Amino acid sequence: MQFFQKEIRLKPYTRGFHLITRDVLNAIPEINQIAIGQLQVFIKHTSASLTINENADPTVRQDFESHMNKMVPENQPYYRHTFEGSDDMPAHIKASLMGASVQIPITQGKPNLGIWQGIYLCEHRNNASGRHIVITVFGN
Repeated sequence: MQFFQKEIRLKPYTRGFHLITRDVLNAIPEINQIAIGQLQVFIKHTSASLTINENADPTVRQDFESHMNKMVPENQPYYRHTFEGSDDMPAHIKASLMGASVQIPITQGKPNLGIWQGIYLCEHRNNASGRHIVITVFGN
């Protein structure tokens, strides 16, 4: 069993859903050494998240942003955590709903994603800095 791990800082992204599959794979070329295993990507933040979804049509990512903003609106009178801005508490809720990590099988040195699947950074803040992610691959 082999293990490889890298931590990278993504460039700053605007609020929304962004494909980062290429960034992840470029950061960990050692994935090629794994015939059967797992790829895990973990985000070290509480106001951004990760998920896997459609990688072809960018309107899917726009629809995700629109829907999440309706599900978890800003400026709700019951929010107590407001000192970091009106987008902060909703960002924490969205991040919890979406999740902090994704796990993907590795087959013959490549992530075994469906043809239309990609890894998304879900940026829930209006003015976030670059996000830190930990990428781990392991297997035989």
